[in-house]
Amino acid sequence: MRIQLYILSLFLIFQACNNSNNQSQTDLGDLKEPLINANKHLAEVENEDIENYIRRYGWQMEETGTGLRIMIYKNGQGLPAESGDIVKVKYKVNLITGLVVYSSDEDGPLEFLTGRAETINGLEEAVLRMRVGDKAKVIIPSHLAYGLLGDEERIPKRATLIYDVELFSILKKPKE
Repeated sequence: MRIQLYILSLFLIFQACNNSNNQSQTDLGDLKEPLINANKHLAEVENEDIENYIRRYGWQMEETGTGLRIMIYKNGQGLPAESGDIVKVKYKVNLITGLVVYSSDEDGPLEFLTGRAETINGLEEAVLRMRVGDKAKVIIPSHLAYGLLGDEERIPKRATLIYDVELFSILKKPKE
């Protein structure tokens, strides 16, 4: 009798957990579509803000498949950046509101290894389109920058970033 009660108890606990999981999956399923729609709306609003910014300044920018915008306004004569290179850049980072949040004048040049996720995706993508000596204006949508959280210092959540960047040095990876 005691074993039967134990088995019955385990069965009831299992059923309760299983029903709870099904309910949670149903609740999450109900939320999925509204969340997707909300994210699409936020992305459309951000894209519209970026397009308005570009029009306001009259910039002729190339848009990549990821949504990054880049305009090289001074062409350098150096080597092109490639994945695996150590690059050094001078930069100024503004929010789309115009507020300067970081600059190499205050924080020093930025050095990172490309292809290793050592910086935000948008900056790496932009640098990989540049040569030593190039100067570029780059607009980085939030999903290629610091996303939903910001950098927890100066960049707020869901922030579009405007970079003025100069690629001034590349240490090429050794040929294999």
